[in-house]
Amino acid sequence: MTTTDMLPTPTLSTEAVVVPPQKRRRRRRGAAIGHERSLLRGVGLVLLWSFVVLNVAWMVWMVIQAFRDTRAILSDPWGMPTSLDPINFVTAWTVGDFATATMNSVVTTLVSSFLTVLLAAPAAYYLSRVENRLTNSLTLYFVLGLGIPAQVIVIPLFVMLNEVYLTDSLIGLNLVYIGVSMPFTVFLLTAFFRSLPLELEEAAALDGTTAFGTFWRITLPLAKGGILTAFVLQVISHWNETLLALTLLQSTEKYTLPVALISFIQQQTYSGADWGGLFAGLCIVVLPMLAIYLWLGRRLTEGLTLGMGK
Repeated sequence: MTTTDMLPTPTLSTEAVVVPPQKRRRRRRGAAIGHERSLLRGVGLVLLWSFVVLNVAWMVWMVIQAFRDTRAILSDPWGMPTSLDPINFVTAWTVGDFATATMNSVVTTLVSSFLTVLLAAPAAYYLSRVENRLTNSLTLYFVLGLGIPAQVIVIPLFVMLNEVYLTDSLIGLNLVYIGVSMPFTVFLLTAFFRSLPLELEEAAALDGTTAFGTFWRITLPLAKGGILTAFVLQVISHWNETLLALTLLQSTEKYTLPVALISFIQQQTYSGADWGGLFAGLCIVVLPMLAIYLWLGRRLTEGLTLGMGK
């Protein structure tokens, strides 16, 4: 045996032999793209949380100023209240007539939201289960309704309601809210119904259950997450709606909260600015919907992502 035979045989690197230069360039390019995506994601998260912090800070500042008087707010806008005296809320509730406006908003919001979901659910179920030219045309019709802004139809709506004496009426406002909200609600619930399994409905049909019985006994209980999501979204939308209510309502006793807040601001033009009462009025308008969203936020998000993802 020679000395050459006893030396270890050198091994070649597998990567150096197998991986061609083009593949190495693709790997480096992929790593660079991944680094850029992580960087953009980090920047997006920073911007998102900055936006959240600013909104929370503004909300806290609004609540704090609601317990201070006008002179204290103007002298030190960033100061803290010396007491938790609710006099500003009393002023907004009485002088701004927020008591009547709150009742009008509660009734209008609940009635219009309930009727919107009640009418949209059967329509969405039918559109999600039957596919033909008629249902495809109706689905397209509702989708097109999503792109029509309220500013475009506010004057025709006023003229039409005036012809049937439903201007300055909460009934007319409810009808408008239902009609305006139907496209989005049908679109949302159609996507949600399509995400539900068909096996249970087929089993119910084999047992002799009618289409309405299947919808009422099986589909609706399964779709309660989507129904709740649609209802809460309509409640938030109708509670905060201002343009249509401001256009269609003229009597003070018919005002909803957003319109009453605008009227309260206009009153201060003549009687002197009451910034404490103004901030208290903002709290009355904003905080109820914030509480509902915090209470149902997780379920609302789950309903949206499940319905839109199918």
